[in-house]
Amino acid sequence: MIPPVRRIDRDGMHRLIPSRYSDGGTVLEDLAEDDSMLEKLVRLDGATNDRIQGEQFGLVGISTYELVYGIPNAHIIRAAFLHPSPTGGRFNDSTRGVWYAADKFETSLDEVGYHKARRLADMVVPESPSGVPEEESSTYDDWMADFHGDFHSLQPASDFVDCLASEPVPECYAESQKLARQLLRQQSNGVYYPSVRRKGGRCLACFRPALVYQPRRDSRYRITFRWERQRYRRDVQEVSLDEN
Repeated sequence: MIPPVRRIDRDGMHRLIPSRYSDGGTVLEDLAEDDSMLEKLVRLDGATNDRIQGEQFGLVGISTYELVYGIPNAHIIRAAFLHPSPTGGRFNDSTRGVWYAADKFETSLDEVGYHKARRLADMVVPESPSGVPEEESSTYDDWMADFHGDFHSLQPASDFVDCLASEPVPECYAESQKLARQLLRQQSNGVYYPSVRRKGGRCLACFRPALVYQPRRDSRYRITFRWERQRYRRDVQEVSLDEN
């Protein structure tokens, strides 16, 4: 079933990403002793770096003609589309990323927090009493963007339960990825859907880089996960943008 198309006008939708990915430039600057060495390192890195290769030549699922350049924070938009997970996400496979956003910060936090806790629980730490990391803390930046366009909307949600399955990940993405591929072939702009991780929350999977309007960094948060009573509990604190 093809979802109905709905006009979406939402300003300031939230996307949490690890802080280390927020800044532009290259880490090679820390390795180079002078500009000449930096140029050589950049050329060498460009021959093997997936991000640079993607920006120059695109990926199997997205060409350079769709990517955006020359606007503020364009690198943040490109990264979302050029770095899909090997297993993809709910509405994308490994050939093409999308810009996932949420209606509220809390919705984005629950979406990101679920996946981070799951990855930690899958780790094996033999020296840990629980066998998993006892604690992990890192900073995330809240990137906001505006969306104004026509998107396919999963409404009523009861008609699309197969696309909104919560477990097991990534197997539960099979139907939603299948739908996303079908919608992409029909030139869809993306999917507006109820959050799977936060009741009442709404999310947007934007398929088109050019439709991510005015991406801007808002706040930085330190998110700490502690293993307690057979599960990870989360603590969130807003910190300075200078803190890593």
